[in-house]
Amino acid sequence: MNRSPLSSPLSGGAPPALPVAAPRRPAVRIAVALAAGAALTLTACSSGSTKAAGTAGTDVATVARSGVRDGGTLRWAVDQLPRTLNAFQADADSDTTTVAGATLPLMFRLDAHGDPKADPDYVAKAEVSKQAPRQVVTYQLNPLAKWTDGKAIGAADFIAQWKALGGRDSAYWTARNAGYDRIAGIRQGADAHQVEVTFATPYADWRSLFSPLYPTSVTSSADAFNEGARTALPVSAGPFALKAVDAKAKTVTLVRNPSWWGKPAKLDRIVLTAVPRAARPTQLAAGTLDLAEIDPTALAAVRGSAGLAVRKAPDAAYAQLAINGTSGPLTDERVRHAVARAIDRKKIAAAVLKPLGLPAVALGNHLVLPSQRGYADHSSALGAADLQQAQALLGAAGWKRSAAETGEKAAGPGRAAASGALTVVEPSRVVTKGGKQLSLRFVLPSDSPTLDDVGGRIARMLSGIGIRTEISKVSGATYFQDHIASGDFDLALWSWPGSAYPATDDTPIFAKPVPASDGSLNVAQNYSRVGTDQIDQLLTRAGSELDSGAARDLTAKADARIWAAAGSIPLYQRPQVVGLRTSVANAGAFGFQTPAYQDLGFRK
Repeated sequence: MNRSPLSSPLSGGAPPALPVAAPRRPAVRIAVALAAGAALTLTACSSGSTKAAGTAGTDVATVARSGVRDGGTLRWAVDQLPRTLNAFQADADSDTTTVAGATLPLMFRLDAHGDPKADPDYVAKAEVSKQAPRQVVTYQLNPLAKWTDGKAIGAADFIAQWKALGGRDSAYWTARNAGYDRIAGIRQGADAHQVEVTFATPYADWRSLFSPLYPTSVTSSADAFNEGARTALPVSAGPFALKAVDAKAKTVTLVRNPSWWGKPAKLDRIVLTAVPRAARPTQLAAGTLDLAEIDPTALAAVRGSAGLAVRKAPDAAYAQLAINGTSGPLTDERVRHAVARAIDRKKIAAAVLKPLGLPAVALGNHLVLPSQRGYADHSSALGAADLQQAQALLGAAGWKRSAAETGEKAAGPGRAAASGALTVVEPSRVVTKGGKQLSLRFVLPSDSPTLDDVGGRIARMLSGIGIRTEISKVSGATYFQDHIASGDFDLALWSWPGSAYPATDDTPIFAKPVPASDGSLNVAQNYSRVGTDQIDQLLTRAGSELDSGAARDLTAKADARIWAAAGSIPLYQRPQVVGLRTSVANAGAFGFQTPAYQDLGFRK
């Protein structure tokens, strides 16, 4: 899926305090030699300390269907109207994903720990039926599955979507072609309900494909694909169908699909309404909203309101510090390592998560989150927080600390001076090289209290090794386009969504940037602009490895090398905090889990 800012609270994450770059499924998701001794660390730590997914992945107000009344309207807050209803376009967001999940076929849905499970409403069985000479995946479709125009879901829909997303026809405005570009052919199998997909090269993440599946009326022509599904879905095949998108009222209305063959939706309708986060607690208390993701700072206010409850769980996203590897002193890997090792990630995670009662665990993996199965901590490839070692790395890079304190003695590890949108955190003893002080520009959006806290903590930690930090706050609306994507930062904070398919979804984030024909650097979504050939090779091999154990090993090795490159420093799995009326059933903080939209409703 597309890697645009997350916005929907229950469809894989929403931007609470930290901005989020690009959701995962479907569409798009930006280095240098290892420091001395790092290669040995990589070999030793690639397996990491593995932890089964014991962390609770969801916190949902679970009610048996027999306890959910029939009818009603669920008023659900989202951040904005979907910019398109075509989940495979570049401007798709997670609100797009919410609509798709309720109205379109998903061959596979994710469970609480991010594992894909075949959805029996659409597919009775899906498996790799052949591995040689070519990989073949056979789908046995539910014979009851049909579109609202009465047509059966079948091979024609698979073929049209493959041709639209395969990358061979540039008339289709697709965000990317991952997986679909490996397909050699699709045909109907033994009967009208069987589909055979043959791959030209092995593809480990085949379960990511055809979720969602669009009808041929959307995918069979470029005009319909590019424009027809931006604001309308005339044909559906889910428990809900799209009734209307009202730009003036900022609402999307979904209604119960009378043609649905599965367990009928409990609700009459779902109304997705764009509501600013600051206004959500008040609207929940007033009864004009039933369900809304809220900022963690609003937790107490929502809990204190009659008739409201709070659900909280680890989100399907993680917060990270990005270090721009093409920016001045940070082009030196030793300096990036020094920055990373000056930061106490455990203290930052505790500050954010402990007040919420969530596990205060510093994140040790870029590709697998603690609530997912197979999580392992590979941060030892970089090294633990250690101010002495960080100082030594700066010294090895030629940055020497002054013998005496400069200016007014700091009350703590660093002192801050604010001027407008700029805050400077000065160390008491600076580091210099060639008479120039080491100063880094830390760019943050201007509308996040949590970023103020996390960014300030990081700046004070850096002052402990003599680094001066200029915290520059910019408009949240232009944060990614004008600063992150353009490389106008030294340090920055944002969140990436987690994924069940890291070899596919994370490749654009960590792939080594390559020069473009016009002399610019093609970074894809690797905004840190740090990558290596080894990372690329390991992720490529993982994406082609059909043995799940071997694929996990390759992914673990890739993660260790990403740590060693020190372009992205994971901090913690982001919290998801959801306010809801106590009468709401089967909703809450879903984390990775795909909601069962037909079970949403109100208690009897």
